[in-house]
Amino acid sequence: MTALRIMVSRHAAFYTPVIGAIAGGFLAREGFEPTYAVAAPGKTVAQALAAGEADVAQSAVSYNWTVLERGLKPPMVSFAQVNQRDGFFIAARTPKAQFEWSDLLEGGFLFVHGGQPQAMLRYALHLRGVDLAGAQAIDRGSTRDMLSAFRSGEGAWLHEQGPYPQQLEHEGRARVVASVGEVIGPVSFSTLAAKREWLDTPEAVRFMRAYRAARAWANTASPQEIAAAERPFFADTEEPALVRAIAAYQTLGTWGGEIAIPRPLYETALDVFSHSKLITKRYAYEEVVVAPPDAR
Repeated sequence: MTALRIMVSRHAAFYTPVIGAIAGGFLAREGFEPTYAVAAPGKTVAQALAAGEADVAQSAVSYNWTVLERGLKPPMVSFAQVNQRDGFFIAARTPKAQFEWSDLLEGGFLFVHGGQPQAMLRYALHLRGVDLAGAQAIDRGSTRDMLSAFRSGEGAWLHEQGPYPQQLEHEGRARVVASVGEVIGPVSFSTLAAKREWLDTPEAVRFMRAYRAARAWANTASPQEIAAAERPFFADTEEPALVRAIAAYQTLGTWGGEIAIPRPLYETALDVFSHSKLITKRYAYEEVVVAPPDAR
């Protein structure tokens, strides 16, 4: 068996194609013995790749823009799409009969601050004629701390990836009322990334066979089957909540589309980051993206 070290930026059911490659046995069938780790606070997956501590990472095309903005050369390139939608949901403590995006401006809004999650949220609100700057923002840092704050009574609204809003719904503490991904539509949100040198190895081609199979499974298997396989990765989540999150992602078409990163989705991501003024220029696709190892 070949060791394969996978590191992710965030842990959520949103990344089912990556988790499923392990949980569904697809990597094992290609002769890999995979490990899965979430990047420690204050450390990026790019740093882990550069240091030789990981082989493949869940990242985003936007990460490389932050490096290019500093005049540096990114240590990795994106080579495959994970999600073609934003994966964040809006949960309401006391939902109205009809949710309006302007409702988020009142009552306190717990949302993921910084980087891509906030940029996508700001852009979705902009498309609905709402300015995020007008919200009563609450920043509690990690997902665990955000959930703890919401459970203790802070905020009327919560912005997080599944299955966390669905878990609050399962507990009777909230109801999922909206999806950021539904508003923005197709966009290059999460990708797989690696060092260029690794992508030239036979292991990279074997990995792609496993990943293609896992992503197809994420789209076609029942939410119940996927949740049962991934349950060990979500010890603090009840299985019905995990099922509900996976079903919602399938319905949105989150894991659909090409494996290769489409240029139009890359351009939409540039639109999002330009709107938040997080980049000063539109970086060329070729600076950030390469073809999957098995498509060269």
